[in-house]
Amino acid sequence: MTTATRRRPPPSSKTPDSHSFPTRSYDLVKEFSIALGIILVLSLALAAVFSSPDRPAISLADWAQQAPNDVVATATAELAGTSTSAGYGGPYNSASPGQKLGPLGLQKLAGVKIPVDSAKDLVLDPLTSVTGDAPLTTALTTWSAASGDQQTTWASAYADALAATPDGSPAAVAAGAYGPVPLLAGRFLTLARGGGLQSQLTGNSFYSSDQTKPMLLLADGAYLSDQARAENLGGDQWGMMNESGNYPGQPWMWLYTFWYQIKPFSTSSNADALVWGLMMLLTVVFIFLPFIPGLRSLPRRLGVYKLIWRK
Repeated sequence: MTTATRRRPPPSSKTPDSHSFPTRSYDLVKEFSIALGIILVLSLALAAVFSSPDRPAISLADWAQQAPNDVVATATAELAGTSTSAGYGGPYNSASPGQKLGPLGLQKLAGVKIPVDSAKDLVLDPLTSVTGDAPLTTALTTWSAASGDQQTTWASAYADALAATPDGSPAAVAAGAYGPVPLLAGRFLTLARGGGLQSQLTGNSFYSSDQTKPMLLLADGAYLSDQARAENLGGDQWGMMNESGNYPGQPWMWLYTFWYQIKPFSTSSNADALVWGLMMLLTVVFIFLPFIPGLRSLPRRLGVYKLIWRK
């Protein structure tokens, strides 16, 4: 007796026709429009809340128009050798040992790479380029003929006289032995107002992009700092702003700026070097994290991956 065995048909290798499956209408344009609208609204809302202002660059002419007394006071400080840039140290001069990281003098070690004589490069040389002004020529000659001590005495006396007036107004300065400093500072203001100072300090070239000297001069005055604090950009404030031009801000800088807000960095005159050293240390730790016992096991021990990867 034989028993018939029924064989199962081999599986079909034919791909099912897509039309045999249920279908429903789908408006791709509508879905795209909705998604685009949501993204646009979210982008505008987040930009309004978290974006940084995009202010135009401050020119020396703007400075002279908005804060003329500050320009005169800054020029006087440059001549007296009491400005920030005059005593900054490397890479501009050797007036200060600069910031240190422990016993290592970082600024002094780097040396003077961009030599800047604040009085000569920022004030006197631009004034020397002015032609057809006999009183200015005489004032420059008088200044050059005087000794260094005499120059400092004149400029320091005029700086003190400016500080004693309301709003630092040159018009309210009492008569005194200031030498040619008042005329030099006044002509410096005139040069800045006309835009000539900017071109002189940037190399007098239309395509020049070296803003070192204009930035040093602006930073020596109070106007730039006042504008920064108005935008919450002071050293003890938390703000950040776009660089020149319409480009994204620097959200990645939050950790770097964070350290300046806490002690000992917030009260240290050596904060730049200390923060730099700390950030370098954290960077090295991050790079070698996979090789550091204990730290490399944190992802596995914390189990955060279980929230993402599930069996």
